[in-house]
Amino acid sequence: MTSPLSAESLQELAKYDTPTVCNVIELWDMRPRNTGFMDGSIRACFPEMPPMVGYAVTSTFRSMAAPRTGDVYAGLQQQVEAFAEAPGPPIVVYQDIDEPTISATFGEVMCSTYKGFGAQGLITSGAGRDLEQVQQIGFPAFTNGTICAHGYCHTPQVNVPVTVGGICIEPGDLLHGDLNGVTTIPHEIASEVADACRELMLAEQIVIDYVRGSNPTVQGLTEARIACEAQIKTLSQRLRGKG
Repeated sequence: MTSPLSAESLQELAKYDTPTVCNVIELWDMRPRNTGFMDGSIRACFPEMPPMVGYAVTSTFRSMAAPRTGDVYAGLQQQVEAFAEAPGPPIVVYQDIDEPTISATFGEVMCSTYKGFGAQGLITSGAGRDLEQVQQIGFPAFTNGTICAHGYCHTPQVNVPVTVGGICIEPGDLLHGDLNGVTTIPHEIASEVADACRELMLAEQIVIDYVRGSNPTVQGLTEARIACEAQIKTLSQRLRGKG
């Protein structure tokens, strides 16, 4: 992996919405356009919260039956200890391996603990609960639903590859998420994404300003689109090293 982003670079990334980040990643043409982002099963619990940016600390989750050994909450300490292994601010990523989901992956106590140790948010393929309390502490959460009870919740594994939202998440993957969904950001281009987002938005603004102006015409729209596409093409060529 390349060097992790600085706190300032992560803050810059957080200024942009996740669809813009996805659009920019496409400009490098380094992965298929239908990969790298979580599917519609993963939804923001708190759409009003700003974008979440950080590095994955992954875990698996079960609640169908109690663990054969140990405390059901023993995994929480392991997770917090694993935060130190993340390249930067952690995001907790949970794969619920029960089928179907039995109970909530997280609640107020867990999220308060995660936030207290620096986590930027949580994503689970399972369910959540205590949503009002988690919202009040300002902790972004993404889930596949809501269930009121925690069952026999425990964390069998920490910092292993997991599958959430239809994609594999490795420990240390850089994630960006908001009300629109969650995407990974390839480490190789991460340091350039924020600046590229700014340039892409300037290009798109050409069309937006035109159609929001007075008396737009089809001919004028065509000209605005040509100008926009020319700027995006130039940006893409530069990002790929072909400019």
